[in-house]
Amino acid sequence: MRFLKSDGRLIGVLLVLAITQLIGWGTIGLPPIVGRDLAADLGMSLPMVFAGTSTLYVTMGLCAPWLAKAFARHGARKVMMVGTVVAVPGYVLLYFAHEPMLYFVAWVILGMGGSATLSTGAYIMLNEVAGRQAKSAIGALMLVTGLSGSIFWPTTSFLSGHFGWRGTCLVYAAMLFLVSLPLYAFATPRRAIAKEGGTAPAKQANALSIPRSTFGLVVAAITVNAFVTFGLSAVFIELLRAEGLAPAQAIAFGSMLGVIQVSARGLDFLGGGRWDGITTGLVAGTALPVAMLLLMLSEGATWAVAVFILLYGAGSGAMAVARATIPLVFYDQAEFAKASSMIALPLNLASAISPPVLAGLLTQFGSRGALGLTFVCSCAAVLILVLLGRRRPQGGFKRSSQHSEVGGCDERCKAPIGAVRTSPIAIARTAVCCRTR
Repeated sequence: MRFLKSDGRLIGVLLVLAITQLIGWGTIGLPPIVGRDLAADLGMSLPMVFAGTSTLYVTMGLCAPWLAKAFARHGARKVMMVGTVVAVPGYVLLYFAHEPMLYFVAWVILGMGGSATLSTGAYIMLNEVAGRQAKSAIGALMLVTGLSGSIFWPTTSFLSGHFGWRGTCLVYAAMLFLVSLPLYAFATPRRAIAKEGGTAPAKQANALSIPRSTFGLVVAAITVNAFVTFGLSAVFIELLRAEGLAPAQAIAFGSMLGVIQVSARGLDFLGGGRWDGITTGLVAGTALPVAMLLLMLSEGATWAVAVFILLYGAGSGAMAVARATIPLVFYDQAEFAKASSMIALPLNLASAISPPVLAGLLTQFGSRGALGLTFVCSCAAVLILVLLGRRRPQGGFKRSSQHSEVGGCDERCKAPIGAVRTSPIAIARTAVCCRTR
């Protein structure tokens, strides 16, 4: 964890983002816990309740292009502060909602705030602070944010049991206003600390250097897997209840999921990147259909539910890392941002439609309906990854340890003098590298 030793300010920013991201992702996880109460109070079906989460993802996706300019002009700190202020009325509006229309308007507001504060904003802030070390910092943050469900599912259950789901919304609004907003305002840098030079824009015009069919497979693998994992995350508690578990037991079992997912991410993170995204995806993705098939054939046995959570948690946790790193197999650093932005739209759409689709299958056909569809999708994702593995570039985008320390010969030789601060030894290595090209 050299990046933690290199700049003490980064540790503080990581702590702030760990807290605020846990709150941000945890508080929007209301439907999995209080979905039936919401449906009863608002006169809605359970799939319509989960469509609120879909509205959130669609709104986040639509706001992303506009916010890209705001992040560049004002920096992550100001945008995340504004996003937090915007999100607070969303929970207040949920408190006053007595009809579906107001319910969905609340989720639109939460999506507008979430687009500025959830994940993307945090990654931009880490890039501002850490520069070239942001990749490791983002990986460390992913380990923490994976615990949001394990922490906030029981928290939501406890709060709703004492204050009802409406009171829980007010508590979460207060957490954003009294915890997240002050942390952004007083414990994060006002502007970028580390600035990158570089020549990334020069290659963006030719971002899709691989065949379109290969890019289509990358999009398909990531999107299909996102459909499974985002959808099951939204209906996980209801799925366990459909398998015969009592509500308290389902929450207890479901809370183990986040811990297992984070453990799988941690193993991949500590592995030092020995596997690329495709290999990680193949190993992790194979565990998902095995887990679903086991649960479908077990008739709700407690031991089978436990094994299902273990296999699915490990597989989905590692697949979260794979989704972020599969494009790196085919694109270099300059092309990666353009490719990722093109993948974002289908990814957000899959994340939006999967919760109501799986909730509808649970309502109409029980757990077998939802598990059957996710089993087929998981098998398809593994097959696509096998095809991608055969198209893996032979040379890849490998960087030696010497080059990675200074950002690579090609990038450093072209970078303006003084664009990146580094050690005298690293500068000397770069000079030797550039002379020998």
